[in-house]
Amino acid sequence: QQVPLAFSQVTISQSVIIRVPMSKPAAPVEWHEKKGPHCIPASELAGAQINSSDHVDLILRGGERLRAMLADDCPSLRYYSGFYLRPGADGRICADRDTLHTRSGGECEIDSFRLLVPKKAKRP
Repeated sequence: QQVPLAFSQVTISQSVIIRVPMSKPAAPVEWHEKKGPHCIPASELAGAQINSSDHVDLILRGGERLRAMLADDCPSLRYYSGFYLRPGADGRICADRDTLHTRSGGECEIDSFRLLVPKKAKRP
């Protein structure tokens, strides 16, 4: 006598979501934008500042700043303080792949990263 086989399937998925804390604006600084990286390690994020609805300034652990340029205007960023990021399986946040998730439920695609360097003050 043949015993029927029973099959079952179990799916385990893991999702990492990072809530990025908002930093309070310091003394006004003028920034010069330079070419930035395509991806950054999510573990390097320390904070962010939202100064516009088309970009977010990311503050990295070493004090370096990157501007995440968004593919479209993202007015929902300003409704609540903060946003969420979901890094890829590689643990990085990448342009043309990842999105900012606003606390009001919107999504804003990251188009590119720009390195921010303080402009030097002109001497009189």
